[in-house]
Amino acid sequence: MAGPEPASVREITSWIMTHPGHLRGEDADKLYRLRERDPELDRFTGHVRKFAAMMTGRRGDHLERWITDAEQDSLAPLAGFARNLRRDFDVVRNGLSLTHGSSAVEGNVNRLKTLKHQILGRDGLDLLRRRVLLVR
Repeated sequence: MAGPEPASVREITSWIMTHPGHLRGEDADKLYRLRERDPELDRFTGHVRKFAAMMTGRRGDHLERWITDAEQDSLAPLAGFARNLRRDFDVVRNGLSLTHGSSAVEGNVNRLKTLKHQILGRDGLDLLRRRVLLVR
């Protein structure tokens, strides 16, 4: 008789990315057992959850410490991610801290994309230019 089917990478990723309080009991148990057997997975899950808490709690003041911890860990992909965050540190910290965003800019970009898709099938760039100027 065969045992239970092992969890897929997709399932394990989902368990790691889900807030611990939102995991189903059996999934939380499976992840707990995996973390007990695999120290790297345990450390990785800890880093991911700290980063998620930093994002949802708007705690940009914790970013420097998180990056340092991730860079010092032996998990190469995580250290690479941390190095990339450090390159744009001020932008990332502000994104994690400030309550305003780029919604207005994104709205204009989406408006222009919609106009482009409507027009390019018809009269091309000249019509697009006129429509953009008229909409403003």
